[in-house]
Formats: sequence, structure tokens, C-alpha cells
Amino acid sequence: MEFEPDVPRWRQVAAVIRSRIEDGTYPPRSRVPSVQAIVAEFGIATATAAKVNVGLKKEGLVYTEIGMGSFVSPDAPALIKKARADDVDAG
Repeated sequence: MEFEPDVPRWRQVAAVIRSRIEDGTYPPRSRVPSVQAIVAEFGIATATAAKVNVGLKKEGLVYTEIGMGSFVSPDAPALIKKARADDVDAG
């Protein structure tokens, strides 16, 4: 992935994961990549990959089950659609 210099890398990677949730690559209740998998795929630092997960959790798109991993929220598709509609309304 080619990173844009003016946008934090964690935000760019979160956008990729968000897009994958939206297009059904990661459907509701399915596992999302671990921090280690994000590090391996995108070539970013562990702390940066952890921020990806935190950011997606704050948006309500993923949740974590202790000892199991992180999963797509059942509400994620609706939350993404609402966020897109809000962006269009604001723009």
C-alpha cells in the first residue's frame, strides 16, 4: 500500500478495513485481522496497527472478545451507511 504523507497511517489502514467491512469481505460477526496480521499486511508498526483497532472500535464497527480476537459488529454495515449519508449531508 502506498501511504499518503499528510494522513496518519493508522487512519489510512482503518479506511481499508472499513472498506472491506462495507463490501462484505469481513461480514458482520466475522473476525477482522489481528494487530499482527495488520502489521504483516501493511508494513506498519505494532502501535500503529493497534490504533487501527482502537479507531474502528470507537466507530462501533468492531468489538473484541477477550481471548478470541476482534470481530465485525452486527451493526457495522448500517453504521457505515449512516456515516456516508452524514458526510454527503455535511458536504
